[in-house]
Amino acid sequence: MGDEEKRNRAITARRQHLKSVMLQIAATELEKEEGRREAEKQNYLSEHCPPLHLPGSMSEVQELCRQLHAKIDAAEEEKYDMEVRVQKSTKELEDMNQKLFDLRGKFKRPPLRRVRMSADAMLKALLGSKHKVCMDLRANLKQVKKEDTEKERDLRDVGDWRKNIEEKSGMEGRKKMFETES
Repeated sequence: MGDEEKRNRAITARRQHLKSVMLQIAATELEKEEGRREAEKQNYLSEHCPPLHLPGSMSEVQELCRQLHAKIDAAEEEKYDMEVRVQKSTKELEDMNQKLFDLRGKFKRPPLRRVRMSADAMLKALLGSKHKVCMDLRANLKQVKKEDTEKERDLRDVGDWRKNIEEKSGMEGRKKMFETES
């Protein structure tokens, strides 16, 4: 165990050392990158923006302001022209896409999701809440009455038909018939 612990500690120490060296290298690279960006920024500004010399008299300052306003107006006009071109081209693209869909006969349909809905809920959604339509098929089934089953049971229990006729013949048989019906 002692050797293995020493080995693990050496490995973690080596890892920590490598991590700190990597972080130092990354920090120096970031500093170099920052300096390079600053130099690029200065070069760009020196090329595109001439140094500003402020005139001493009021009329020269006014003339400088007029020149700057003229440049601003020109830039704004160019910006407006570009925006109009972009709007026009997007409108043309939309019209072309619409024509393309019309020619194909297909319109963009949203993806449909499966919805679990009972038949009653579907009819209610389609017809509204005013219409009451019941699609419960079990409720529409004919219910069997108990009396019908009792009559069928009696017919099955009768047994031999000759005995039944003999029992109903004569006055006693008719008497029994009236007694059972009432």
